[in-house]
Amino acid sequence: MQTLKDNIIEILLQSKQLSREQLDEALEIQKRKGIPLRQVLVEEELISSEMLLSLLSKQLYIPTLHLSKYKFDPEVIKLVPERMAKLYNLIPISRIGNTLTVSVSDPLNVFALDDLKALTGFNIDMVISPEEEVTRAIETHFHPAARGMQDILDEASTVQGAVQKEEDLELLRQEEIELSNALKESEKAPIVKLVELMLSQALKKRASDIHIEPEFDCLRIRYRIDGALHDIFKIPKINQNAIIARIKIISNLDITENRIPQDGRFKVKFENREVDFRVSSLPTTFGQKFVLRALDKSNLSVGLDKLNFSEGPLAVFKEAIAKPFGMILVTGPTGSGKSTTLYSVLTQLNTPEKNIITIEDPVEYQIEGITQIQVKPDIGLNFASGLRSLLRQSPDVIMIGEIRDPETADIAIKAALTGQLVFSTLHTNDAISSITRLIDMGVEPFLVTSSLIMLCAQRLCRKICFKCRKPTEPPQDFLEQVGFKEKTTFYEARGCKYCNDTGFFGRLAILETVLVDDGMREMIIKKNSLDEIKLYAVEKCGMKTLRDDAFLKIKEGLTTLEEAVSITTEE
Repeated sequence: MQTLKDNIIEILLQSKQLSREQLDEALEIQKRKGIPLRQVLVEEELISSEMLLSLLSKQLYIPTLHLSKYKFDPEVIKLVPERMAKLYNLIPISRIGNTLTVSVSDPLNVFALDDLKALTGFNIDMVISPEEEVTRAIETHFHPAARGMQDILDEASTVQGAVQKEEDLELLRQEEIELSNALKESEKAPIVKLVELMLSQALKKRASDIHIEPEFDCLRIRYRIDGALHDIFKIPKINQNAIIARIKIISNLDITENRIPQDGRFKVKFENREVDFRVSSLPTTFGQKFVLRALDKSNLSVGLDKLNFSEGPLAVFKEAIAKPFGMILVTGPTGSGKSTTLYSVLTQLNTPEKNIITIEDPVEYQIEGITQIQVKPDIGLNFASGLRSLLRQSPDVIMIGEIRDPETADIAIKAALTGQLVFSTLHTNDAISSITRLIDMGVEPFLVTSSLIMLCAQRLCRKICFKCRKPTEPPQDFLEQVGFKEKTTFYEARGCKYCNDTGFFGRLAILETVLVDDGMREMIIKKNSLDEIKLYAVEKCGMKTLRDDAFLKIKEGLTTLEEAVSITTEE
């Protein structure tokens, strides 16, 4: 009997899509790895899955159908037993009279068609669909209303690509409390397994956040990977309260409070490393939404040299932190990596002869050897009062999570003037704007000029996947529009299994740094405009703007032109 592999080889040779040598190489890989030839051809990028499907359809005279947006009839689904659908990877899509049409990924499996005809009594017609789409349709559409939590676990594992063992992830803190009905449900094995699966899969996929979002008819789970959110799976609405109760238990939150936002945290052990999760809840129309932020200390770099900064900003940073006192400001929007940069600097400065104290809201990473204070506004411990108290502790280095108000700004500036090295963050669009932000808070210009050492603006840029990137040539008018003038090799993000078909894998920091010199101090006191100060910083101080640094990453082949332009402000 001719197999699908034989037929694929014959079709590819006839179509001249691949040479005999390429096919022999693919067959060697297939033999070594023990995976289907189709998978080898696509993974090795010898042919796209779309092209392969098209060739099969053309040579076998069987139409193709993409199932992602196909509307299935539940009555037709019932005509084929689930065990048979999973065994042969097929799903019924329509019935007209005595003819049943099924979508298959292997159109040459004669046994499947014979068994299906004998079981149903129908004549069988076929369409070809991608294997992963057929698998996903089977998991989604077979008796969804009756699926228990074990089925949901199986679905989640299928979507993620692998079933996790229970011992993969261990909760390191769990409180014993009295259980209501929802809490009793939350302690049942399927609920516990699902939450642990959710956490372990997020860590395996390098997710920075897990979003648990109640909707009208389900509980949606999304992961933020490399800054972008991805739908992962949905949980039946009936299990929503149990899932939320389970999250609250392990986060030490008030399980009886559903009306106001809450914050908590918990710790897990995963693959021989400890990972903190910061938990935030928010009441919404259909229930409480949770965001779990993964804080993995193994991602913290010890020192500036391991942060992959460009050479220019790295030299400026090193010169600034060598100063004995003064203020260093890192600015940027939420999620731009400011905290990671500052923690890495503090880790480098963390020596036995230095007293380092931080005041944060919240404390993200707990670092041995550093005194860390958590802001608690409900008891009067805010940034200003906490900062005033910690100055009596004889600190050498201070890190303030964020300067939010005039009082905090005033105390921080005076601390920088009296012998402490002060690090903090602000929310501004670029480095120079932090000057006017401080002045707008009521800090006198002469105090600003006396205390500031360095200004830094930061963004996170997605790093292109090296396994699937392809050279490209952007339109010349677009290059002129964005101001890219140098000749270089541009790459476009394509997407592969390694990067979850996103085209990107990981992120890197884009920096705009400038040391404050006497000329800039004089301009600040004279109240020159921001544009004038920025022009001076670029021309006299050698400041590279965010876009300049992003363009440098393009020339190094680390990101795409589109990504660099999208994360930097217009010059």
